[in-house]
Amino acid sequence: MRMTGDADSGSEDDLDLDELDPIVDASHGPATTESSNSATPIPLQRLQKYGGNRLWRSKGRPARPGDHDEDTEGLLASWPGQTHGNGHLRQWSESEDQIGWNVSRRRQQKLNRQDSISQARDTPSRRPSLRQSLQISDFVRQELADLRENDQEMSSQDSRSVTVGQIQKKRFPTNVVSNAKYTPWSFLPRTLYNEFSFFLNVYFLLVALSQILPFLRIGYMSTYIVPLAVVLTISIGKEAADDIVRRRRDAEANAEPFTVLTFSDTAREGVIEVQKKSRDIKVGDVLKLEKNQRIPADVIILQSNPTELTVDPTAEGGTAPSTQSGGETFIRTDQLDGETDWKLRLPSPLSQNLTLRDLRRLKITAGAPDRKVNDFVGTLDLEPRQASAYDPHVLKENLADGAGGSSDLERSSAGLPTSAPLNIDNTAWANTVLASSTITYGAVIYTGRQTRSALSTSPSRSKTGLLEYEINNLTKILCVMTLSLSIILVALEGFEPSNKKPWYVAITIYLILFSTIIPISLRVNLDMGKTVYAYFIQHDTGIPGTVVRTSTIPEDLGRIEYLLSDKTGTLTQNEMQLRKIHVGTVAYAGEAMEEVAAYIDQAFATGEDSKLSVGSTTKTRREIGVRVRDLVLALALCHNVTPTTDEVDGERVTSYQASSPDEIAIVEFTESVGLRVLQRDRENIVLQCVSTGKVVIRAEIKDIFPFTSESKRMGIIVQITSDVPGLSRPDELWFFQKGADTVMTSIVSANDWLDEETANMAREGLRTLVVGRKRLSHQQYVDFSSEYTDASLALHDRDAGMTGVVARHLEHDLELLGVTGVEDRLQKDVKPSLELLRNAGVKIWMLTGDKIETARCVAVSARLVARGQQIYTMSKLKTKQAAKDALDVMRNQTESCLLIDGDSLSLMLSQFRTEFITIAVQLPAVIACRCSPTQKADVAQLIRQYTKKRVCCIGDGGNDVSMIQAADVGIGIVGKEGRQASLAADFSIEQFCYLTKLLVWHGRNSYKRSAKLAQFIIHRGLIISVCQTMYNIAGHFDPKGLFKDWLMVGYATVYTMLPVFSLVLDTDVDENLANIYPELYKELKSGKSLSYKTFFTWVGVSVYQGVIIQGLSQLLVGEIDGPRMLSVSFTVLVLNELIMVAVAVTTWHPLMIVAIVGTACVYAGSVPFLGDYFDLAYVASWSWAWRVAAVGAISLVPVWGGKVARRMWKPPNYRKVQGI
Repeated sequence: MRMTGDADSGSEDDLDLDELDPIVDASHGPATTESSNSATPIPLQRLQKYGGNRLWRSKGRPARPGDHDEDTEGLLASWPGQTHGNGHLRQWSESEDQIGWNVSRRRQQKLNRQDSISQARDTPSRRPSLRQSLQISDFVRQELADLRENDQEMSSQDSRSVTVGQIQKKRFPTNVVSNAKYTPWSFLPRTLYNEFSFFLNVYFLLVALSQILPFLRIGYMSTYIVPLAVVLTISIGKEAADDIVRRRRDAEANAEPFTVLTFSDTAREGVIEVQKKSRDIKVGDVLKLEKNQRIPADVIILQSNPTELTVDPTAEGGTAPSTQSGGETFIRTDQLDGETDWKLRLPSPLSQNLTLRDLRRLKITAGAPDRKVNDFVGTLDLEPRQASAYDPHVLKENLADGAGGSSDLERSSAGLPTSAPLNIDNTAWANTVLASSTITYGAVIYTGRQTRSALSTSPSRSKTGLLEYEINNLTKILCVMTLSLSIILVALEGFEPSNKKPWYVAITIYLILFSTIIPISLRVNLDMGKTVYAYFIQHDTGIPGTVVRTSTIPEDLGRIEYLLSDKTGTLTQNEMQLRKIHVGTVAYAGEAMEEVAAYIDQAFATGEDSKLSVGSTTKTRREIGVRVRDLVLALALCHNVTPTTDEVDGERVTSYQASSPDEIAIVEFTESVGLRVLQRDRENIVLQCVSTGKVVIRAEIKDIFPFTSESKRMGIIVQITSDVPGLSRPDELWFFQKGADTVMTSIVSANDWLDEETANMAREGLRTLVVGRKRLSHQQYVDFSSEYTDASLALHDRDAGMTGVVARHLEHDLELLGVTGVEDRLQKDVKPSLELLRNAGVKIWMLTGDKIETARCVAVSARLVARGQQIYTMSKLKTKQAAKDALDVMRNQTESCLLIDGDSLSLMLSQFRTEFITIAVQLPAVIACRCSPTQKADVAQLIRQYTKKRVCCIGDGGNDVSMIQAADVGIGIVGKEGRQASLAADFSIEQFCYLTKLLVWHGRNSYKRSAKLAQFIIHRGLIISVCQTMYNIAGHFDPKGLFKDWLMVGYATVYTMLPVFSLVLDTDVDENLANIYPELYKELKSGKSLSYKTFFTWVGVSVYQGVIIQGLSQLLVGEIDGPRMLSVSFTVLVLNELIMVAVAVTTWHPLMIVAIVGTACVYAGSVPFLGDYFDLAYVASWSWAWRVAAVGAISLVPVWGGKVARRMWKPPNYRKVQGI
């Protein structure tokens, strides 16, 4: 997540600093601001220490329906007046209501009675006696338990109470992973239903079944069943193969072993480790997880302990070992949400310090299963021990020291919590991976189909390519032709057929005879062709790592007219480096950063030399040095980066984990100038001086306010406990905040240089970040903390309330420390790629969240804007009249590039939607800045709807997913911040420059090949139907079949299928020419390769060749019917198709030669077995041979001659570039 507020960032929707927040609800509702000084609302979370004063308790007032969201509804389901998931209100008796009132009143009295647990410790007389508390609690608990047992209508879909390590009272789904689409019983019914949902399959099924009726019978039923069976076998076989692969993967996952704790009073430690297969894991089981282990179900993290000694930064030099752990652990979620950064997860302190034996005393209350992978609300309760009058285990542990060994009596008297809230930071969802070197114990709360992973898995999107729509239209024409031809032939007899059959029966028989006009194999051939294209794309060594996720639209890659691109991570590398800082009076960049390092070294150096050096500097330099120190220190403290240590090749390597490359770039900068982040957890940050290796800053984290794409800023409150002049007073705290200039301008104090310097950095192509701070007294913090805590306990509009508190107390009059500029370099070969696409006729739009100056700079440097091209800027439009005037100006500048900001774009889309898009689509390039993800998707949909052209969207981040999914063709780049865009896209690539090859080479080839394949399949069906028509006319309109049984089946399969399908290997130009002459791609936009013109041209060719083949065969042989005529006619028909394919080939592939020559040999070898159809003696004579040659030549030469003449008169572009 970029701190510049760059909404086009690859992860602006992904930053999740709630990883550092152990107790705050992560559900995000609509936030509102309550201060005019605050900018965009910021959903806030709090990094809090867990103590008695952080207990999450009811406010004591009865809840009202509608006062809470869906997640908390389940948690409150057992309180009076709450609505259950089944929609009815639970009715309480008077006695039950009194119980609830007593509990609520006691909680309210307790909150009013004490401000903190520490104060309560000083006034024990004001609390009820321990005996009274225990009695009332047990009574209430029993009453509520009885009520829950009586509520039999609550299903597993409602909220659940999970008793850890015990058998659950309710039944929950098994933990079986099942990604298979079918069961053994449903496979055939479902696949057959899907196949016969296509009109063509139903049509041919009816044709085949018609042969059961004697009066409609033409030949064997197999003649019509076999082609249909072949098509269905291929389609169903492909489904079966895919499902078998899925089932094998599922079986492996379900059989994976995991360590589960079982609790036993007879065991020495109270627990026994057993191995369970993933499918046998149940809700309530406690899993023992280790590094790099997949998590098989949704779990709540109870404990986490490092497997090795950690570094204790409090020791001299930060090198002494320490075994202390706050329970921090990291998980990888790339298989769940596509994000590659590690996520910090924390156990609740309530469970972290328990013994393993006591884990079964825990009870987890969680909401109903849902698909929100970033939201969770729950509670964790520590139940009292169920002990007999004398229990040696309880007695022994009651005498033990520490929270983990404290008895219930001691915990209550000490004010220690017996319940704690749970949120997303305490969870690890199924299919995530434990990334850190820890042993983690987690309690299973959701299994199987109720896990977040299963619920968030949506069926793959089904997209239909433009070519398929065009072919469907042509198929409709063929259907009309079939019906028309049947009616015409019956009409020519005056609707009184010579065979004495009713006219409608004659029409039906003709429909059966001419069924070959409708190409049953067209769809399956095109589908197999798409598989071949996908194979070519994924195995192209020139674009390694490319993945085809939607194999139904490769032809659309050759028809793209509009390309909508993200900027950061797509056109740029998303490899950030902090290049420049400005502290108000002076800027530092390049070699001047050495001076910054000198200031830092001087500020944190120790000894007499440093004192002398400080005293000898001028006042101005001292002031600058202090400002530089404050800015660098703010950058080193205000971030979400966590240093992690791992072992690589036997060596310990420290790396940084964060939600965004921007954050890591900032921390790497502070290290490069002398201030290293040595250690960071949820409570402390420790900074080390690089030159001396000593710890120089220790800061205690009080609160943290994470960065979001909506707020565009983050903040942190710390108390510096080490001795730093001017910063480490014991009664003071510091609030640091950094964010985009658009939001920070109104938060920092008045100044005269911020706007100018941020604009200067933006013109240099740098991503700007404004940094500020505020000194807080102890009383100010106490006031803020009290109000903020109250807001964080609210169940309704929690985020809005917390936002308002921060705005009122913190976000105003900040001291402006400085501005940073982060560079994001262009990706490899972006310039030539954009220029090639522009020459190919693709209009490019860049949609980014960056500010106007940065977007302009990147557009010019990437050559998105052509040399000398004017850029028309449309920004800060607030009124309808201003927008109208801007549109009037733009109408006269259709050769210019449009640069528009997000506010102006919103105004245009809301007020002048049609007028704006009418003009914008004519422009050669459009740059939209400050765009939200929703705006990106709206623009893509608008272009599609208005132009009816193919729109391609490309991006790399989670904020690009909506745009990618809204496109005809979505392309995702595997980004630095995750794979969300890649996983959501139709095609995944690793670099932007791969896009050119994907479009101008693979896209063009896929479209050209499919168009040619479709034409030949249509030709193959038409020509045999024309032969049938000529035969029926010559036979006095007697509806008899010409080619029956095997001849009909063999013609469409064995004798012509492979040669025709081999056309998917043809290329008209090589790859180099396709790149050198992108104009070849531009000509595809018109769809001339498969248009109505080419369709009717092929209809004409088919009619001519069918008439010649059948007519001349009958004339030369001298008979209308009979085996001799049949042998000549069928042989010419087969050879004609093979030769037509050979003539159409532009570039020969070895497999094409094998297909054509091999098929010819197969036909020749099969002739001796066709004695039932042919006169074999006649076939062996020269008389047969010359007739076949003559008929074939007359049918082929004119067609071939016309093609040669057309090429000479008006050669196609591919022959021009080849110089042929």
